[in-house]
Amino acid sequence: TGSTLSPWDRAQARGHRGAVFWLTGLSGSGKSTLARGAETALFAEGIDVAVLDGDTLRAGLCADLGFSDADRRENIRRAASVARIMAETGQVVIVALISPLAADRAMAREIVGEGFEDVFVDTSLDQCEARDPKGLYAAARAGRITGFTGIDAPYEPPANPDLRLATGAEATGETIARLVRHITGAVV
Repeated sequence: TGSTLSPWDRAQARGHRGAVFWLTGLSGSGKSTLARGAETALFAEGIDVAVLDGDTLRAGLCADLGFSDADRRENIRRAASVARIMAETGQVVIVALISPLAADRAMAREIVGEGFEDVFVDTSLDQCEARDPKGLYAAARAGRITGFTGIDAPYEPPANPDLRLATGAEATGETIARLVRHITGAVV
């Protein structure tokens, strides 16, 4: 990084090390809800934490990107690069991106390096469609959106995630608590 401060120095000062927790799952699976809930809980515990959310990134840093395979890959590359920089400064970074392809998540893991954890927000397509908070599934089913992940574009679930969160199997608060325990156990 070029910094005169080592990751050890930063961990000693903060009481935790930096790391990246990459939440992947279908649109509407609950990635952002879990990330924001964990962010609030971790912050309350004194952990320096930030969320990089797909919608927020696409409104700013990645506003020039569409949804082609190449643009999706570039979106993930940019998010991973920013997350790495933040983690190197000692922050805990929770990334909430659909990131549908295993190869793209592998690229993110390679960019971030040590401290990357793959978190699969495992929510069935039926559950996501029932939630459909933005009306995207309905639009995709009606043909108004093409290339929509889970409908006419693939989603490759992680084969061996570092953490699997099956939403719908427990209350959202319990799922957030499991994520917080996992993150805390990895960084403190």
